[in-house]
Amino acid sequence: MSRQQPIELFMPPNMLKAKVGGSFVGLDMAAINRAEAAMEELKGEFANWAQDDVRRLVAARDAFAVQPDSATRAGLLRAAHDMKGQAATFNYPLIARVAGSLSRLIHDLPETAELSLGLVDAHVNAIHVIYRDKVMDMSNKVALALSNELEARVAEVLGS
Repeated sequence: MSRQQPIELFMPPNMLKAKVGGSFVGLDMAAINRAEAAMEELKGEFANWAQDDVRRLVAARDAFAVQPDSATRAGLLRAAHDMKGQAATFNYPLIARVAGSLSRLIHDLPETAELSLGLVDAHVNAIHVIYRDKVMDMSNKVALALSNELEARVAEVLGS
């Protein structure tokens, strides 16, 4: 039987904690409370900002439909990408998911390949309906099925 060596534990130093100061004793709770109050005030504006994003996406889609070139495609990608990043903040996680699918389609499809206006429209219409019906949770079975189907179509087009 071989002789086993004793196990030695080594705890590496926490360099980040050393640089930051070690504890949160100096945390300014008043500043945190002011930030939370400011966020509560802004929540009233979220619906307007989300509506502006939907309008911007629809306008970008319309411009692409009229003239499907690299400039309008870039504008459509920018609108979809912005919506992907902001929709969850505005309490629309399903819009963020659908916008993410649209962004992936536009971004990952080679410039030389034709971008299907039908698939773009399906994404834009889904986003519009989710916003119109104020679907703000991830438990809506119809919206989830739609999101899954759009993502599957994108994967099919991209061959992934």
